[in-house]
Amino acid sequence: MSDFVVDPVIAGLTHTLADWPLCRVFLYDDSRYQWGLLVPRRPGAIEMCDLTLEDQRLLMAEIVRLSDLIRPLPGVEKLNVGNLGNMVPQLHVHVIGRRKGDPAWPGPVWGHSDPVRWSDPAQAPLSLALRNS
Repeated sequence: MSDFVVDPVIAGLTHTLADWPLCRVFLYDDSRYQWGLLVPRRPGAIEMCDLTLEDQRLLMAEIVRLSDLIRPLPGVEKLNVGNLGNMVPQLHVHVIGRRKGDPAWPGPVWGHSDPVRWSDPAQAPLSLALRNS
């Protein structure tokens, strides 16, 4: 795992929260959403099928774990889980808490508008939930 490097685009849009068994966990820097990001610490992984079967299982477990942290956060009515990778090829999975009337509702959050940065990412609800889990 020593060759693992986070894509600079991801690094510039997020704050690192933790390292789980497979993934590095990030807070996406947009305070309008409860938004987490998982990046498997596997060099060269672009698609889920690039992971071993065991890592695929672990990724799913970590998606559920992050979903369980985000779902009870303020304002979350629905979870969006996405793995697109069109702009950043490095394998990563978004877990986003959505609500009716959020700035991008009912469309996707990607490319909707410029993010509203967290004033104190350490105090973001997801950061606090992860620390208290």
